[in-house]
Amino acid sequence: MSQRIVVDLAISALDYQYYYSGRIRQVVAHTADGRTVRFPANILQKVVGHDGVYGRFAIEFDDQGRFQRIVRLP
Repeated sequence: MSQRIVVDLAISALDYQYYYSGRIRQVVAHTADGRTVRFPANILQKVVGHDGVYGRFAIEFDDQGRFQRIVRLP
């Protein structure tokens, strides 16, 4: 069974370059229910746009905590 967290992200294109280059490897964010979570920055590659990463996202992990997928929410 997978686990799902919902996070709101606002990362500019300039800031995302630090993640993309590997200078920053972890993203720290707050979930919709108020928890602070940390996840690998490379999972954002599929959702980054020209302006950066903005919006609400669902991140799914398996029972061992391994990333499964990220989906932009409406």
